[in-house]
Amino acid sequence: MDSQTSQPSQASQSPHTFQVDLRGLVDLLSHHLYSSPKVYLRELLQNAVDAITARRAEQPDAPAAVRLYAEGGTLRVEDSGIGLTESDVHSLLATIGRSSKREDGLQAARSDFLGQFGIGLLACFVVAERIRVVSRSARTPDAAPVEWTATDDGSYTVRTLPHEARTEPGTTVHLVARAGASEWLTEERVRSLARDFGSLLPYDVRVGDEAIAELPAPWDRAHPSPATRRVALARHCHDLFGFTPLDTIDLNVPLAGVRGVAYVLPSAVSPAQRASHRVHLKGMLLTERAEQLLPDWAFFVRCVLDTDSLRPTASRESLYEDETLAAVREALGERIRSWLTGLAAGDPERLAAFLSVHHLGVKSLARHDNEMLRTMLPWLPFETTDGRLSLEEFALRHPVVHFTRTVEEYRQVAPIASAQGIGVINGGYTYDSELVEALPSVRPGTVVSELDADTVTAHLDAVDPAEELALSGFLMAARAKLDPLGCDVVLRAFHPLSVPALHLDDRAARHEQARAEAEDQADDLWAGILGSLRGSAPRARLVLNHLNPLIRRISSLRDPELIGTATESLYGQALLMAQRPLRPADSALLNRAFIGLLEWATHTEPGKDDLR
Repeated sequence: MDSQTSQPSQASQSPHTFQVDLRGLVDLLSHHLYSSPKVYLRELLQNAVDAITARRAEQPDAPAAVRLYAEGGTLRVEDSGIGLTESDVHSLLATIGRSSKREDGLQAARSDFLGQFGIGLLACFVVAERIRVVSRSARTPDAAPVEWTATDDGSYTVRTLPHEARTEPGTTVHLVARAGASEWLTEERVRSLARDFGSLLPYDVRVGDEAIAELPAPWDRAHPSPATRRVALARHCHDLFGFTPLDTIDLNVPLAGVRGVAYVLPSAVSPAQRASHRVHLKGMLLTERAEQLLPDWAFFVRCVLDTDSLRPTASRESLYEDETLAAVREALGERIRSWLTGLAAGDPERLAAFLSVHHLGVKSLARHDNEMLRTMLPWLPFETTDGRLSLEEFALRHPVVHFTRTVEEYRQVAPIASAQGIGVINGGYTYDSELVEALPSVRPGTVVSELDADTVTAHLDAVDPAEELALSGFLMAARAKLDPLGCDVVLRAFHPLSVPALHLDDRAARHEQARAEAEDQADDLWAGILGSLRGSAPRARLVLNHLNPLIRRISSLRDPELIGTATESLYGQALLMAQRPLRPADSALLNRAFIGLLEWATHTEPGKDDLR
């Protein structure tokens, strides 16, 4: 083969330039990058603010003004910023992805600017069919003003204007609304958006004659007293989030470049609910839905803050997840943690009011923070057999801190354990069992033990052997009736007397029961596999109270069928008392026992029917 034919042609090695379909790009921006057309105004404000920042970097005394005028489906935005020359226009406005913040030695000072991605002006095509920019450079005062006009079909024109067309440095952007988007360019909508995005901007921003910026920020304003400051911040929270906060937490973290405030929600929320916070970047609203700003445990607050250290994503509607954001998250979490410990030390009434609503959030924090757990021991509430108490108070009352892992287990044993003097904590709620198990690490010497059926049964009084032997026939019939359900029957004497029977089991017993049920319903192969998993876990048990008058009467029965019906009724009643979810077999048993009792209640001996 000829060597030259194996070489690629010269034409195939020539570089080519990407072609951009502007209409397709605008569709991409409006439907995928930006969440709403309203961001067009933020991009315009951002460009204006960045232009002023660039000019003041060279001319510190330069004017800093942005003016917006909306009328008849058009919008005009004027700024006193750095301006552009004709070469700047070709290089920056007509090149997608290029930002002026990367040009002319400004790369090192990019932190002073809001926008860095070079796509901001394209956002205007979401609402406009034509964009016209008139600019005069402050860097090159002798340069003539330049006009750049672009349409949404991807074409643009550039021309120089007479010097008198714009006498002062700066830029004016003209928008003409596209079909169906004129509502976004009305004066009322522009004023609302400008106030929302630019209320914390450090420059003189006005819509018509109305000032938009409201500086200093609410958390930086001076007040006569802490009380009046709390009232003012509460009003700000209500205007911003729609609720009056339970309390406010200052988020002044200079090392992280953050200033703001966290508002404590007045009502409980689910930990799974994603919190949305308002984040301003150098005064410009970045997002109202920042979800990753705080640690997960701090779901009980809503924040509004201004930062100069965090990086925005390309859409500038969320925060870029990096080491800086992780450090800020940790710093804000530490600030909220300090507020909690401060309340515990100096304002117990406010702490109690807070914990009555948001104890779940503090428990979530205390799981991983022994110091927080130690601080909150006297305050965090738990459901116990002694009432609603803190772990500290409960541990002082009981030498052994018993707890259950599920609410169902607690409901089974709570009445009986309380009557026997056994203190039990309900660990079935979120985080509670983890905190109880962590108690010895912050309170040395505390004994913590998970309560199971054997422990409860061991605390119940045994029946005299002679009496139990006399009832062996009754107990044998009762056990035979409940054996198919995986439940034993035992006889004990306990208080309160009003409880005839107690159903006790633990997780191991329930797992074994579920395995046995699955084995009964499985085919031969699967049944063999499940059978190999059979454990030695204790079975559930129905504990009959020998002190209860009803049990004494039932135990004197001689009819095995009636004993079986009574035993099923006691079993079903014990399940209902424990508020346990009923299996299909349990529901069938309850129905069968109820019908059986009705039959016995209406039964008459032969020859004693009513005479007609």
